[in-house]
Amino acid sequence: MSWIHRLYETYERCADAPQFAGNPPWPVGHMEQQAHIEIVLDGNGEFLRAATLKKEPTVVPATEASAGRVGTKPPPHPLCDKVQYCASDYESFGGKKEPFFSEFHEQLLEWCAFDPNPKVEAVLGYVNKGTVVADLVREGILHCGPDGQLLTEWDSDLPTPPVFTHLTKKDGKRDQGDAFVRWRVQTPGDLNSAAWLDPTVQQSWASYLEAQTKDLGLCMLTGEFSSLASSHPKRLRHAADGAKLISSNDLSGFTFRGRFELSRQAYGLGSVVSQKAHSALRWLIGRQGHKNGDQVVIAWSVSGKPIPDPLADTATLFGLSPSETEQPDVQLYAGDVGQHYALRLSRAIGGFRPDLDNNDDIVVMGLDSATPGRMAISFYRELKGFEFLDRLLSWHSSVAWPQNHSKNLQFTGAPSPGDVAVAAFGRRLDDKLRKSTVERLLPCIIDSRPLPRDIVTSVVRRTCNRVGLDNWEWEKCLGIACALVRGSQGKGQEYKMSLETDRTTRDYLFGRLLAIAENIEQRALFVANERRETNAAKLMQRFSTHPSSTWRILELALVPYKARLGTSRPSVLMEREKLLDEVMNLFAHSDFVSDSNLSGEFLLAYHCQRAALWSKDKPAGVAPEDKTAENTGDQE
Repeated sequence: MSWIHRLYETYERCADAPQFAGNPPWPVGHMEQQAHIEIVLDGNGEFLRAATLKKEPTVVPATEASAGRVGTKPPPHPLCDKVQYCASDYESFGGKKEPFFSEFHEQLLEWCAFDPNPKVEAVLGYVNKGTVVADLVREGILHCGPDGQLLTEWDSDLPTPPVFTHLTKKDGKRDQGDAFVRWRVQTPGDLNSAAWLDPTVQQSWASYLEAQTKDLGLCMLTGEFSSLASSHPKRLRHAADGAKLISSNDLSGFTFRGRFELSRQAYGLGSVVSQKAHSALRWLIGRQGHKNGDQVVIAWSVSGKPIPDPLADTATLFGLSPSETEQPDVQLYAGDVGQHYALRLSRAIGGFRPDLDNNDDIVVMGLDSATPGRMAISFYRELKGFEFLDRLLSWHSSVAWPQNHSKNLQFTGAPSPGDVAVAAFGRRLDDKLRKSTVERLLPCIIDSRPLPRDIVTSVVRRTCNRVGLDNWEWEKCLGIACALVRGSQGKGQEYKMSLETDRTTRDYLFGRLLAIAENIEQRALFVANERRETNAAKLMQRFSTHPSSTWRILELALVPYKARLGTSRPSVLMEREKLLDEVMNLFAHSDFVSDSNLSGEFLLAYHCQRAALWSKDKPAGVAPEDKTAENTGDQE
């Protein structure tokens, strides 16, 4: 279980790092809860005021048992908890749930007796008075009916109180006893009144926890005898996440019996080690995790140094945004075979190398859960810094292609796995299929494995069905399809990102023919001021499966458009017909008459030939893929 070691090491190196001071990992013995109510006390434990919060995340002290509490009698948190726990008068106001004040009070007493802290003692003094619910009702935070009992639903015509909108409805009711309370203690000269953020309170609780050591055993991570964790944290991906990475079920579940007598004999992990490792994982997921439903993918440097995101597209790697769209270089389509892009990519990746040592440890981890209570590591790799950067450089180089990400963002580079999933299966794909696609593409990025053939084929087929997609969506799919086809080729078969006039394969030549036919019809439609789909666009799907017979249809359909160009743009017609003849003469006879399916290679040729033709027709600075301007750039 090296992942535990890496997470523990990450916590040790990053918890006190100055660059993470604004968002540090949780302290040992703490967890995050959504607070609904804030009560302000003075140093003597006297009530001052209270306010309703809008589910503010609050890191509060917690025991190992309360951090993962479940069941009919869950253990209390030691300081901040629900009204049901910290109010002794909850039951007298008609609380519908079993009160747990005695357990909460007993734990708070033990803490104060072990290590007195002014803020904790103020809270203890206040809850001893037994007026928590009464004070909150008086302040208008909690609400009672005419019978003086806490309401479970709001039937009045008056505006709904905040507490009823923030609490989760259960069985059609909202129990106000579920409202989570946090404390502020205001004392003269103390600028930090928040009890949950006070370092002295956090340290006091950590000392108390350490003194409660009972179950000593060998921690198999540190090799030291320490208090072993009997329950491991949950809430790793979000506040309502009940799935755990480590659990031994129970003595009747046959999880370990037959091999071991006790669960800790299978794997003993120190309580502090477990908390630090899980806190680091939770912190990393919140900072830089890619979430897709229950699936999470994270990549990090154990030392805390910045690294590029392996699941990001090249635009993100370059720091582009829709307001900073990359301006395509016309020379890219005229003759540049990717040198400009390669240099820019090398600079972007190389920017991480000065800070990231070659021997720095990089971890890439994927998490997923099939059930609400169990989580699994679906992907795990450990790499050195130079390996990680080299493989990322290889991915963004091999799968690079001009992309139309959106109307306002075009770039040259690799698409993200999430965009590939949408291009392959449509915008309405379910979470399961999206997660599966991302999971299968991850080894292609991290391990440089070949792209899954079925995903490439699915994107190509969907792109060929041009009439079934909106224009913007088809343009995006076309760029992704070309990128995947280019990246799926073996060594020695790489395609350039510009038109290859010396490539004479059957599929490549048919792709060029399709682009030329489309260009001729588009120019003729422009002359007549018409806006509609070309025959080449309508017949693209048929062309991909029956190219020879479909070309005969397209060639006959071009006759009236050629006549129109011959009258108004004779030089354009002459140039296009000359180009058609050149491409036709490159065919072998058996290839041209063959009506077998075309591979995704024809899309590469189509895209390159179209870009080359539009670069001649457009004003400088207009992207060949920018279809919104296609009828504004006639230069003849």
